[in-house]
Amino acid sequence: MSGEDAGGANSIQLDDMSLDQLQQLRQQEESRLQGLTQRYAQLRAAAARISASSRAVDELEKAPDDAQVLVPLTESLYVPGKVKPRNKLLVELGTGYFVEKSTTDTQAFLDRKARLVQENTDNVTHVIQVTQNNIQSVVSAMQGKLLEIRAKQEGARHRAAVEGQS
Repeated sequence: MSGEDAGGANSIQLDDMSLDQLQQLRQQEESRLQGLTQRYAQLRAAAARISASSRAVDELEKAPDDAQVLVPLTESLYVPGKVKPRNKLLVELGTGYFVEKSTTDTQAFLDRKARLVQENTDNVTHVIQVTQNNIQSVVSAMQGKLLEIRAKQEGARHRAAVEGQS
């Protein structure tokens, strides 16, 4: 962490921190890592949904006219239906906004969305790696502080023993 962290040029001198400060910093970084890991899982789930949508559009294009399908009303409730105009799909743009698109435009929209999710996933993966390195640096600094404390204690014991012999 003495170098650059994920935020840019911020630098923390771990050697100048007390053991309590290092412990607090480690806890902060572990909390940050937990949030990043959850964000990564959300992005992977979004990528899976986009991929499933893309496959569904591909299958829809191949379906015969008036093909029988099950239309989901909820995650576990479906009703039978027939595919009518395959070239008009209702696409959710986000937060309840829908727009009618052709299958080609829908596929292009899903491809753009998939690329965006992948870029975000790559960014989060990088920040996770940096945070893991930060945690390892803090743990190493803590181990060094503990060795330093033990060495001082041993030195004090040795001096007391030498003085006791005099």
